[in-house]
Amino acid sequence: MKKLVCLYGTPSELYNELNKKAKDYAAGLGLEYVWVPQMPFSNESAIAALQGADAGIIDVEPYDDAIFSQVKDSVKLLVRYGVGFDAVNLADASKNGIAIARTTAANAQSVAEMAMTMIMAAKRQLPRNRACVESGNWVRNIGGEMMNKKVGILGFGAIGQRLAKLFSGFDCEILAYDPFMPPEIAEKLGAKLTDLDTIFQECDAISIHVPYTKENHHIVNAERLAMMKKDAVIVCTARGGLVDEEALAEALKAGKILGAGLDVFAQEPLSTDSPLIGLDNVILTPHVSAQTTDALWSMYKKAIDIAADFLSGKDIGRDLLNKDYKK
Repeated sequence: MKKLVCLYGTPSELYNELNKKAKDYAAGLGLEYVWVPQMPFSNESAIAALQGADAGIIDVEPYDDAIFSQVKDSVKLLVRYGVGFDAVNLADASKNGIAIARTTAANAQSVAEMAMTMIMAAKRQLPRNRACVESGNWVRNIGGEMMNKKVGILGFGAIGQRLAKLFSGFDCEILAYDPFMPPEIAEKLGAKLTDLDTIFQECDAISIHVPYTKENHHIVNAERLAMMKKDAVIVCTARGGLVDEEALAEALKAGKILGAGLDVFAQEPLSTDSPLIGLDNVILTPHVSAQTTDALWSMYKKAIDIAADFLSGKDIGRDLLNKDYKK
């Protein structure tokens, strides 16, 4: 029986239940499933857990030659639990003969719903209105609706497409930025592809779903924030580093935009002296967009399915990240 080691998750009632379910599900696919929580994570602990395994499920920590070179004799696949893979050195993985995959689209609904929630909350100024109630001084903050508005989506993959579908119920016009998406496909999905300047100038709400790369570093900066409408909002549930947090804080303080929502940050946990802390027109959450019970199980199941397919010799298609991997 092939062995699959999961390094994701921390002991708790929820994760104990999820991993018991995962173990039973994996057994049905002919896999021995072993959960080894990393508390705390270190290269040494990851190596010890993975040695002797055929495949592994990994979290957001950095993986490179230091780990790959020590486990390559047994491990042939590592599945990133989630979709972000900026901390995994794909070239090092290929060099060591290890395939890297991710649970593509498994958390798309959860993240899209969080992005929509943040947009709606920011438009209706919920943080300010809660503060109003708590203060006892009921000076109401009047927000805006999203019906028939323009929504800009940066990155039109699985999550961006789910978000577009959610806002279709509001009869919104969807403008999308995605250099890799053919215009005719975007149009079939209810969106019009356009450039970044048009999105920042015209949209009432902007949601960021691009991967973090060197090219996308601070894709949201002071210059682009200055293009936005005064009553527009912007949210990011993708990766830290995509938004210039200092520039966003300045724009929020100056009232240049109505509000914002961030679930991800350049430094996590976010420093308590961040200029974003204490602002009453920004929603801050601790990287939980993909953390619903539904999405968590969806990612476990997808990771196990990928491992079962790969170890049985099947093609794992778009879930494979290092396309130069060779068996």
